[in-house]
Amino acid sequence: MIGDCESAALVGRNGSIDWLCWPRFDSDACFAALLGSPDNGRWLIAPEEASILSVERSYRGDTLILDTRFATQAGTVRVTDFMPLRNGIELIRQVTGESGSVRMTTEFVLRFGYGADVPWVSRTPDGALQAVAGPDMVVLRTTVALRGVGMKTVGEFTVAEGETVSFVMSYGRSHLPPPPAIDPDEALARTQAQWTEWLGRSNAEPAAKKIIARSLITLKALIYAPTGGIVAAPTTSLPETLGEARNWDYRFCWLRDATLTLMALMNAGFFDEAKAWRDWLQRAIAGNPAAVQIMYGLAGERRLSEWTADWLPGYEGSRPVRIGNAAAGQMQLDVYGEVIDSFYQGLKGGLALDATGWALVQALLHELDGRWSKPDHGIWESRDEPRHYTHSKIMCWVAYDRAVRMVETFGLEGPSERWRQTRDAIHRDVCARGFDRNIDSFVAWYGSDLLDASLLLVPMTGFLPPDDPRLHGTIAAIEQRMMAGGFVLRHDPGLVERNLPTREGAFLACSFWLADAYALLGRLGDAETLLRRLLALRNDVGLLAEEYSGPLGRQLGNFPQAFSHVGLINTVHNLMHSKKPAEQRSGQDARQEAPKEEAV
Repeated sequence: MIGDCESAALVGRNGSIDWLCWPRFDSDACFAALLGSPDNGRWLIAPEEASILSVERSYRGDTLILDTRFATQAGTVRVTDFMPLRNGIELIRQVTGESGSVRMTTEFVLRFGYGADVPWVSRTPDGALQAVAGPDMVVLRTTVALRGVGMKTVGEFTVAEGETVSFVMSYGRSHLPPPPAIDPDEALARTQAQWTEWLGRSNAEPAAKKIIARSLITLKALIYAPTGGIVAAPTTSLPETLGEARNWDYRFCWLRDATLTLMALMNAGFFDEAKAWRDWLQRAIAGNPAAVQIMYGLAGERRLSEWTADWLPGYEGSRPVRIGNAAAGQMQLDVYGEVIDSFYQGLKGGLALDATGWALVQALLHELDGRWSKPDHGIWESRDEPRHYTHSKIMCWVAYDRAVRMVETFGLEGPSERWRQTRDAIHRDVCARGFDRNIDSFVAWYGSDLLDASLLLVPMTGFLPPDDPRLHGTIAAIEQRMMAGGFVLRHDPGLVERNLPTREGAFLACSFWLADAYALLGRLGDAETLLRRLLALRNDVGLLAEEYSGPLGRQLGNFPQAFSHVGLINTVHNLMHSKKPAEQRSGQDARQEAPKEEAV
């Protein structure tokens, strides 16, 4: 992935940019070959294929600048791809000869509207290539001679040792003048300095920082800078199972990611980003608390209507390709706990909660009073009938528990006694109906004997103390029934076989949750072993997708996945950092609370 904190592109090992949505993460893609074929839009720059001996990729230091090094029979060449943090909107590619003299090819296939719309191509007065379709305009500037062949733009050029050839692609609105030319060398130097300076602000302890640096950069790249919202992934419809229909659009901001994301950022020292995320959260759900959604658009948009791009065949034939996400209309009770816990954890970390934020917390609890006892669609956004999911109920308990703590610890005013009574009622309900003594474990939903990986979060919530045998029994049951190839499935295999076409891959965040539970319960050796296995799944440039398939030996799902990288950061902190998210969230940490007078 390369990106500019407002959109992102995906670059293949073959030197082809196969995915780019402009100007925002959730805009229509202008390169959509990832979900189809090169005819759906891509930009290839590479040596002639027959001459390639090897390909190596790496990010340049602590940046999002990608270097792809092609070794050929005639020499070695480096393709550098990056997107400058925004002044304008650009994607820059530079080809540098490192040895010999290498013959290069480029194929530029621009298709707006997710690969459907062929632009009108012309030349600007300064000789640049200009492509327009409806509201969108792209301008490509380079010294390479380009020509049109069969609705594509192609070119050939040779790069000798020490030479650099630049391509600058800029975006603008079609009714405006073309974007001005920029100096690609200056943009490269500026971009490298900005990313290096940003990561240098981290206060993570050195051993931990070495491991989490790439995940922190990835998380930063998935923040939509104008608002502070964090997209779950920059892609849509990368399948959870190849060739099948579990393909979802993740270019939105989920509320349930709130607390763990906030803690990952704060514990690494990025309080500006943490505050921006918390403030986005508050703005997004403001208005009518009765209409709170589980996810929103980058700026807090509420209408995320789902439709299918039927002209795209899907990634490796995985259809349909979905745009938008209908799950936005579901009731998922856990988001109440996540939102209120994020405000509480923010207070503990020194992020002030203003009067509007506290009023919003109270309004959310007022709505939850009438909802916590009802069934919902759960953390995994089941499109089946609502159920009484155990994790959802526990997160309702979290909502009331954190509100009580905010009153007692930070001196905020609210009906804490009533909240305490509701909290205790939910606790009794969960313990009576959500725990199965026959299998010695909490269950996925009331009355079920199935398990659910979200139960791994129970230790971190503080719902029960770490030494409670019910937690140990739940961990043991998940180890016995929900592990595949050493990683955690999010669904019980019994549920998968009944309700889904085939078993999906292991959801990576769940395995990080298991490592966190191990750490909190004192099983540090098991936590370290599992973390090492998870770190080994990262691709050649350190990125993680949503899932991993052991039988296929490959990652699956949308990519890169923010929640996977949040999980990595928090697990490393739990094992290697003085600030341990599992202890912080569960209340097991001994850290001094912020003074009451600083709370508001």
